[in-house]
Amino acid sequence: MTEILDAPPTSGIPNLEVLDRTLRDLAAGDPDIRVLTADSRISGKLAPFAAEFPDRMVEVGIAEQNLVGVAAGLASCGKKPFVISPGCFLTARSLEQIKVDVSYGGNPVRLIGISAGISYGALGASHHSIADYAALRAMPGVPVIAPADNCEAEAAIRQAAARPEAVDIRLGKRPLACVHPQGHGPVRLDAATRLRTGGDIGFVATGETVAVALATADLLAADGVASTVLSVPTVRPLDTATLFEVAREVRALIVLEEHSVHGGLGEACAGALLNNGITLPFRSLGIPDEPIVNGAQLDVLAHYGIGPDRLRELSRTLLGA
Repeated sequence: MTEILDAPPTSGIPNLEVLDRTLRDLAAGDPDIRVLTADSRISGKLAPFAAEFPDRMVEVGIAEQNLVGVAAGLASCGKKPFVISPGCFLTARSLEQIKVDVSYGGNPVRLIGISAGISYGALGASHHSIADYAALRAMPGVPVIAPADNCEAEAAIRQAAARPEAVDIRLGKRPLACVHPQGHGPVRLDAATRLRTGGDIGFVATGETVAVALATADLLAADGVASTVLSVPTVRPLDTATLFEVAREVRALIVLEEHSVHGGLGEACAGALLNNGITLPFRSLGIPDEPIVNGAQLDVLAHYGIGPDRLRELSRTLLGA
């Protein structure tokens, strides 16, 4: 099903504020909307929703398995539950409930993992969510969306309320500048979006790494290198048609993700390209197979090569410049 949704540009607003505002707008016109949380700090951030719709918000306490089970029960009764919890706990602690109650059970639970990826930075590996793409890509009936900015985040939330199936939406923590320019028109989540077009190097990115790709493209432009930047909000199902178009137009391709190099967007792109006979210089960058370092989100990404300066060097190497 193709869905094109519009979302106004909202730059620099915390994503929980975008989430609260959007859910309140949806709930005003849909009495089946329910919000469930598993951390009083999160439900506190959604206080405006709770104040406006006190009978439609449930705080289950720090019990993620119960959180997903309750939401699946509500979904089976025709309600539209939005489950909101830190991504590191939502997909790890309640993975069995997502598998059995949501995926296999066919219950349209809207899973929203906040502060995902390495948003919690210095809190360490226990609070990093870098295996969620891999786990959820293996489950039927659960599309995986990682918005790059608040425009994509709002569109994803609205789409989740409208669709008759489950969905996982991965949000970060930092307020984000919009990667979509003013007047860009509708935000499409069913298809990847070209934010830059150039014939030398292609960047395929999802979530907060899209902004890193755009910054790299600006650096490369100063070197006379033309870049294509492809924002891929939906990791699964992957928009292979646009991926193939870009791969045939550029001389080299780099995939960026805030996720393990195992089982995420990079492997999905590599598999799709090879299965269709498309070959070109290719690199997939994410969190390598080693104990992850701790630190601020952007510093950790840069440590693993996902920063404009390192990507500029890699791009020139792949192009033989």
